Amino acid sequence: MSIGDGPIGESPIASSDSYQVLARKYRPQSFDDLIGHQAMVRTLRNAFATRRIAHAWVLTGVRGVGKTTTARILARALNYVGPGGEDDGPTVDMPVEGRHCRAIAESRHPDVMEMDAASRTGVNDIRELIDGVRYAPVEARFKVYIIDEVHMLSTAAFNALLKTLEEPPAHVKFIFATTEIRKLPVTVLSRCQRFDLKRIDEATLAAHLSRIAEKEGGAVEPGGLAMIARAAEGSVRDALSILDQALLQHAGDGGAAVRADAIRDMLGLADRTLVWDLLQAALSGDAPAALNVFAVQYDAGAEPATVMRDLLEVVHLATRVKAAGRGAAADGAAGEADAPRAVEVAEGLSMNALTRAWGLLMKGLQETQVAPDAAAAAEIAIIRLAYAADLPTPDEALRMLAKGEHRAAAGAPTRDGRGGEGPRAVLRARSAHSSRGGPAAGVAALSIAARSDPAGRDAPEPSARPSAAPRFATFEDVVKQAEAARETKFKVELETFVRLVSFEQGRVAIALADGAPKELPGKLLQRLKDWTGEAWAVSVDAGAMGKETIRDRRIATVMADPIVKRAFELFPNAEIMGVYNAPGGAGDETPAETGETDED
Repeated sequence: MSIGDGPIGESPIASSDSYQVLARKYRPQSFDDLIGHQAMVRTLRNAFATRRIAHAWVLTGVRGVGKTTTARILARALNYVGPGGEDDGPTVDMPVEGRHCRAIAESRHPDVMEMDAASRTGVNDIRELIDGVRYAPVEARFKVYIIDEVHMLSTAAFNALLKTLEEPPAHVKFIFATTEIRKLPVTVLSRCQRFDLKRIDEATLAAHLSRIAEKEGGAVEPGGLAMIARAAEGSVRDALSILDQALLQHAGDGGAAVRADAIRDMLGLADRTLVWDLLQAALSGDAPAALNVFAVQYDAGAEPATVMRDLLEVVHLATRVKAAGRGAAADGAAGEADAPRAVEVAEGLSMNALTRAWGLLMKGLQETQVAPDAAAAAEIAIIRLAYAADLPTPDEALRMLAKGEHRAAAGAPTRDGRGGEGPRAVLRARSAHSSRGGPAAGVAALSIAARSDPAGRDAPEPSARPSAAPRFATFEDVVKQAEAARETKFKVELETFVRLVSFEQGRVAIALADGAPKELPGKLLQRLKDWTGEAWAVSVDAGAMGKETIRDRRIATVMADPIVKRAFELFPNAEIMGVYNAPGGAGDETPAETGETDED
């Protein structure tokens, strides 16, 4: 949709006492009036110029982008005849009102039928349409059937329409409009030319609103126009409806411009400056300041969910600036007014911090939308964002461990409700030995826990104890090392599936029992390298039998016990499900045969 300057859209019975809303008054009346759909207009212009005009089109897009308006303009172009009877055939160039234009624009032409599929969904309605297809037009060149919200038709109705849609008479054209293109059967889509009408970008929409406000004898501050365009989400009809309401705010003020803050109050939006202040307070870890800024916005009438959406919008803009440079600031959804703040935030934060803020705010928005108390949910989301500012990201935590550091994450300190130090990020690492005997290079797991002493003191930090890299004299030493490293699943796999062929320092040859994981040799090679800090060679001899597996030897030892033999004599169908070491004995462990793991 865009500006329609001509009188076609106005009702012939309009008087000084009847008012036409802006969305109807400024409905486009020709392809030249359309904004934001240049690709579609270019395609149709070429089709009409070369007389390669399709018999059916489907127009899709969100509400208010001009689907029905485009359908009516297309019907006019198909049937355009000059006011003096000049007839050069179908054309998209309609400089003046033609013989059929007004009747088509006002939906009262006998040869242009508009049908609302939302209220006429049945097969009988389509049968009536098909019955009328065979008759020639009464006045115009083509009979045009415009079906709005076509996705609402029933399956039977679609099936009844298919044959006529594929091979209609030469004097019939179909134009479909829908907001749910995925609900249309592919059999219908394959018979139509499809045009996707995109949302109108905010800059174009704001300029369009400015021109209409000027025509109406009013004025709106640029910041207010940007708010309206943003609130309309690409829909021209929504934007014109909001503008209509905004112009009434100063209808009796002698033409004074509508202020941006008045539009903000009307829409229940948050002050943009306060949104940036709220974001910076939260990301700096200052929860009290962030909550105070939110309270100011809430008291001014801003909806909690709107505040969350605005925070997401500015985080998105700052992240774009961080990724693409300062030039991306003016291209964002917020516009040029927010560019300096976006650059300031982007330069002061890492990409990890920004993307983490996005994730937390997305969760906060979802909670705000479903919570019984939206304001409370928004405050919890803000507090969560503020306290997350003290926590390191996973890669930061790993770098800290690699340097042997155990400290709180960098960032502004937070305070708890008692005035003491707030929660700090404490890193706890379970480390295997590095090639140099240190604890950091072979980190096996990392957990991050928020801990604080009741008195407000930092929690004590655990220390890692280095030990010398092990040397393995036998394969059993490797299994014991897996147990010591608490890699129980790997230990079970070694005991159950490995048949040892030969073993020496730096080299091991094995055969695999049936059912062995295919990645087991590679895992063994990597673990030997990690544990010893030396290169190992692991070879798999498919033809060799190798020794018994540790599991088989253990079961054989158990089966040789007289008590076990007697048990099998009494219960011949019994099976050994697991072998346990004696409690408190060496190598106390979970049963090797069960494959259970303890992942700490």
